[in-house]
This record gives sequence, C-alpha cells and structure tokens, in this order.
Amino acid sequence: MNCLLADVGGTRTRFALLTDGRLGPIESLRTGAYAGLHDAAHHFLNGQAERTVVDRAVIAAAGPVSGGRCKLTNAPWTLDAESLRQTLRLQSVDLVNDLEALAWAVPHLGADDVIAVGEGGGLMSEAVAVIAPGTGLGVACYLPGTSPRVVASEAGHATLAANDAGDAAILEILRQRFGHVSAERVLSGTGLANLQAALAMRDGQEPGSASPEEIVRGALYDTAPRYAAALELFCGFLGSFAGDLALSFAARGGVLIGGGIAPHIVPVLRNSSFRTRFAAKGRFAGYLGQIPTAVIVRPEPTFLGLVALAARRG
Repeated sequence: MNCLLADVGGTRTRFALLTDGRLGPIESLRTGAYAGLHDAAHHFLNGQAERTVVDRAVIAAAGPVSGGRCKLTNAPWTLDAESLRQTLRLQSVDLVNDLEALAWAVPHLGADDVIAVGEGGGLMSEAVAVIAPGTGLGVACYLPGTSPRVVASEAGHATLAANDAGDAAILEILRQRFGHVSAERVLSGTGLANLQAALAMRDGQEPGSASPEEIVRGALYDTAPRYAAALELFCGFLGSFAGDLALSFAARGGVLIGGGIAPHIVPVLRNSSFRTRFAAKGRFAGYLGQIPTAVIVRPEPTFLGLVALAARRG
C-alpha cells in the first residue's frame, strides 16, 4: 500500500508517495495555483501510475493545527483532515504542523545534511530546537529519549526583541507600519524585504520593491550595499531569536535552522553577527556558547520527518 506525504507551505506544496518504506520522487506545486489541497492532491495523484492505490496520508501544514484542522498562515487554504480523508477516499489522514514534521527529521539527519555555524558541542540526549525562516517562520523542538516527542510552537509570532538601539530604531519603523512586529515580520522572505525597506526609510530614501531573492543576490555578489546591510541585520536578528529559543527550550542538543533562506546564505551567516548575537544573553553567555547551531542543507528535509511520522502512526 502507498501513503501520500505532503508538505503544504504558503508558497509551494510538495507531494511524494511512500511505498513499503521507500520514498518516491517529490513533486513541487505552486500553492496559489490551486483552490485547495484537495485539488493539488488530485493533480499529483492523477500523475501517478494507473494502478497506484493510496490508503492513507500524512500531511504537514504551515500553520497551527487543532482538532484536525489548519488554516495556513500565509495562504488562503484551510485544511480539514476528515474532509480530505473523504474526498481522497483514504482510510486515514494525519495532519500536523510543518515544523513538527521537520523536527521529527532531527534524529535522521546525517553529517552531510547540516553545516555548522559557530562552535559548540551539544548533548545528544538533550532537546534540539528547530527554526525555519521561509515564506513564514516556523519553530518546534525535538525531545529525545525512550519515548521521543516533538513540541510544536507558534513562537514565530511572538514579539521580536531589540538587542541594541540600532535594532530598536529598525523595529520602531516596522512597528509604525505593522503595529505588532513579530519575529516572522523580520525573519522570513517578506521580513528580509521589510528590513531592506526599513533601512531605506531610516536613511530618508525610497524603499523600492526589491524581492527577497534580489536582496540575497545583491548581498552575496556585493552589488547593493543596502541589501548587504539588510541581510546582515537579518542574520543578527536570527542569532538573537535562536538564542532566545535555546534558552526557552533548554535546547542543549543544538539549534537547527531550516527553511528556504538559510541554506543559500551559509557563508554570510558564518561571517555575520549571528553566533555573537546567539550567545549574547548576559549571565547565560557561557551556557549558550556550548550549544551548537547549524543549517539544514538537505533538500526537502521535512519528508524525512513525514516518513518517520508515517512509520510511527502506521
């Protein structure tokens, strides 16, 4: 029998089939091109072999999950596990938060799947926090042990703190624009554009409408100083937020950074204030200095977690 796996995000929705423990090819579709997950799933399944029979599904969604339902935070879809089960004619549908699924991948990541940023040894028996800046900002924590668990979180929507007067000035500009400035307002693709615009406004210039991709390219190739400054700010805020989460979860096993942005900016992260800001927590600087931080560079790592969940719930 086959299990349908799906990673549903605000920008892209990815599908694959799990057959007898083997993961098939992953297909990526644009979320906005479909009215809902039902339609996208039908599109994917119609492209499979004629006699492919799917009996269940495990679905990760980019939003809070409660009572088998999820309203995507950054897209208009609402997912309902029972409705999907009936529409797709499945025996069961498990719906989880996307960062919960990614966190279940933690014990299955190999040495080549991550790149360290900074020092720190980590304790294999301790919690590991996972952060994923992308279309939005997801957070979860993997708790190892004889009965491992994952704690899902909406910490990406907590108020973002300033580390110094420079941070405070940028956040005040964003506060005037948005009212509440969550971590996601800064630590996401849109957040990177928000930082670039805030820097321009601070300097009395027109913010323009640069995309996150343009900002990253301009910073990496040193063609736009303001883009480089925006990316450095991003890295600093990310380090500070990651340090806060390491303290919140007592994540002495490490902090892993996933999502669509970090794998493309590893050299910048390594040379930025990320690690300094991560450990800059006063009396707990020594505590945080022992905690490793790394970027997940494995393609589609959420599917590792989905496979693990399918095995646990099969």
